[in-house]
Parts: sequence; C-alpha cells; structure tokens
Amino acid sequence: MIPLLLRRTLAICAAALLVAAFALATLEPPDLPLGSLLYSVDSGFLNLLQAGIQRHLSPWIWDSLIVPILIRPAWLLPAAGGLICAGGAASLTFAVSSRSPRRWRG
Repeated sequence: MIPLLLRRTLAICAAALLVAAFALATLEPPDLPLGSLLYSVDSGFLNLLQAGIQRHLSPWIWDSLIVPILIRPAWLLPAAGGLICAGGAASLTFAVSSRSPRRWRG
C-alpha cells in the first residue's frame, strides 16, 4: 500500500514540476536566470537568504552551491526536480513488479 501511495505521489509531483518548468520556459525568456526571477518576485528575498545561509550555515554553501543554482535558467530547477520524481516513481514501479512471484511452467 505504501509503495503505491509513494509512486502516485512522486508521479503527481513529477507532472506538476514538469508543467511548471514548461510554463516558465514558455512564458518567460528561456535564458532568464533563477536569481533574476526571484529578484523580480521579491527583491529582498535573496539578500535575506544570503545573510541567513552565510550567518547560520557557512559562507561556502552560498558561494559553491546556491550561486551556481541562481545563475542557471529558471526552468531548469523544476525540470530537474520533475525528472528526479519521475525516475523515483518509475523505479518504484519496476521494483514492485519485479518482486511478483514467478510461476514455474514446465
């Protein structure tokens, strides 16, 4: 029961994220960076995020992990998440089907 629920949840998340990626790629310029999109939505969010990460976690996290994500196209993050969720749903589907008992035909 749990694998079925998890499979369906991952499939729904994958569909929603891939639709969001398609919408971002078609409604905005395709090469619009994620940082520019976030700045246009809320101009103070990136400063708050940077200060929080550098103060509470570590400055290298901001420089090495977050900044490379922010300079990528905005549609890439939901597309990557959608593909990961779709892969998880597909792997759960194959794992469940491969566990079915085999009948000997002889």
